[in-house]
Amino acid sequence: MANYKKIGIMGGTFDPVHYGHLVLAEQVRSNLRLDCIYFVPSGDPPHKTDKVITDKYLRYEMVLLATVDNPRFDILDTELKSDKKNYTIDSIREIKKDLGINDKIYFITGADQILNIESWKDYKTLLRENVFIGASRPGYAEDELYKKISMLKKELHANIIHIEVPALAISSTDIRNRIREGNTIRYLLPESVEQYIYKHKLYK
Repeated sequence: MANYKKIGIMGGTFDPVHYGHLVLAEQVRSNLRLDCIYFVPSGDPPHKTDKVITDKYLRYEMVLLATVDNPRFDILDTELKSDKKNYTIDSIREIKKDLGINDKIYFITGADQILNIESWKDYKTLLRENVFIGASRPGYAEDELYKKISMLKKELHANIIHIEVPALAISSTDIRNRIREGNTIRYLLPESVEQYIYKHKLYK
């Protein structure tokens, strides 16, 4: 793993992981010729203290099921091992140490997070030390997003790449709501994850 030079990191709660996440990761990997995408399920995300989140080990296992058949995808338990709030800058530094790399990491996140990047811990250092991939579905607040990216590039010399992914219209929130309402979630996420959700009676 330490031989990889261009590494993508995709963090998130993945509650649950779905095809939008997987399509985004593969599109970024292919477009930017990355060697590998590491999925990093969040442990205790500081920005979701007001929400009920599925147990981190169950979310980890769902991501494992979803990514196991792609040799360019892998999963890290960096945040699961931590017993404190997980901030992105701390997690990335821990990941670099664990993988033995000094290269810039390509950090994949949603466009909404780019718009709120100032709320992140040490965001200036984060943007300076890593390449950010801001993903959105077509038509998502494009004017506002482009202005924000332009400002960050000008003021902080940030390296931010915007990418549109139609599959991001799928959302974890919608999947959870569908399950609660007794509606189908088929073809929104891998069948193995769907069966895992039903087996463990998640989101009822």
